[in-house]
Amino acid sequence: MGVSASLTVPVGDVVSSITTFLYVFTFVYTLTILLYILTSWVRLPYSPTLNRIQRFLYDVCEPYLRIFRRFLPSFGGLDLSPMVAVIVLWVAEQIVVELINNYA
Repeated sequence: MGVSASLTVPVGDVVSSITTFLYVFTFVYTLTILLYILTSWVRLPYSPTLNRIQRFLYDVCEPYLRIFRRFLPSFGGLDLSPMVAVIVLWVAEQIVVELINNYA
């Protein structure tokens, strides 16, 4: 009787969208970690806006970095957890993208 309007999206478009999202998410999170590191090295003048930005970076990056700080030994004042965290993030991204491409 009626026309059934079905929204069919090709699987290739969905896979492409998911992989693009993963690439962008990884890139933005890597930049966020980099900004967090830079703001921890430099003493910025007190400003409510800068304080909010630093607090945001802390709230976003610290839970992820804390995972690696538990397992990495202390090297005095040198913190290697951001470097290891970014490498693990990139490797995880590549693994997930390969899995999506292989099984989709």
